[in-house]
Amino acid sequence: MNVLLGGFVIFATFVTLCNASCSFIPLERFPGDSTKECTDLQGNKHPINSNWQTDNCERCSCYETEIICCTLISTPVGYDKKKCQRIFKKEDCKYIVVEKKNPKKTCPIDQWIL
Repeated sequence: MNVLLGGFVIFATFVTLCNASCSFIPLERFPGDSTKECTDLQGNKHPINSNWQTDNCERCSCYETEIICCTLISTPVGYDKKKCQRIFKKEDCKYIVVEKKNPKKTCPIDQWIL
């Protein structure tokens, strides 16, 4: 029973972390509306059931009732913060962690969060 409960707690934590990194944008639909596209927050139109990546490193999906956008960025948190610093590489939508004194040398990372 304890194993089952422990597994549920881990699963619930994982689902919470994943959901925390997504946003849901409901679409306004009216009776008789046959629109086959979504309009994102920047005013760009996307076909229903399409996916795209934003300039803010999010992966978005257009559905009939909503747009869902989830971050692609994992943030390093398990590293030596006294010796190392994290640097965001927007072109790759990722962080790297390097030594403060020698930025050409990477640091080990134990833990990431979404």
